[in-house]
Amino acid sequence: MILSLSAGALALAGGTAIAANQSGKSSPDTNGDQIISKEEYNAHAALRFARMDANGDGTIDAADRDARRAERFAKVDTNNDGELTQAEMAAAREARQSQRAERRAARGAQRFAKLDTDNSGGVSQAEMDAAREARAGQRGKGGGDRAERRGKRGGDRMRRGGRGGAMAMLRQADTNGDKAISRAEFNAASAARFAKVDTNKDGALSQDERKAAREAMRQLRKERRGAKRDGQPAA
Repeated sequence: MILSLSAGALALAGGTAIAANQSGKSSPDTNGDQIISKEEYNAHAALRFARMDANGDGTIDAADRDARRAERFAKVDTNNDGELTQAEMAAAREARQSQRAERRAARGAQRFAKLDTDNSGGVSQAEMDAAREARAGQRGKGGGDRAERRGKRGGDRMRRGGRGGAMAMLRQADTNGDKAISRAEFNAASAARFAKVDTNKDGALSQDERKAAREAMRQLRKERRGAKRDGQPAA
């Protein structure tokens, strides 16, 4: 059984690095300079491994998945009777919806603050026009907001652990085929990923290198989908 919960951690240097920074979640770029050094990358990878190694035994395996499932159940089972009532499930659902609403509100506030360049508490026509021109300029440089959002969505999918490239990396990380990822295997896979994205070999990941890695992953997924439609074996 391949553990999808750890797939995203093996793609730290691709879309996830940018996506984490934009979503307000933990980001490898701790000093905010838009460059991810090897030290920042390794520290972030260590945190991800520790978070996934739920039982702290130094290995990511089925036991960790079971532990995380039990933890989620216990969080919803507020009266600790070993069963989930309809009220408890409804409360958990409402809590998730509230959290999503808070995140949406925070993103909306950030977007508004970016538009309100004079901090007047309102957005003028001139500020709207300036924002529109800035977006047009970004698109003209070959990417812009839509490409960045596509990269973020790709990073989100990798964090959720589900699809092609991440699962392939996870299988590659399990070098001894025991259906578990040891810390050594995880570190080796993480280092290999860093080296692949660090195309100029300067020991750091620039925005351009991370963007190129995202584009490469998208192209690979596109080719695999095309091969699947044509009935050909995926690369």
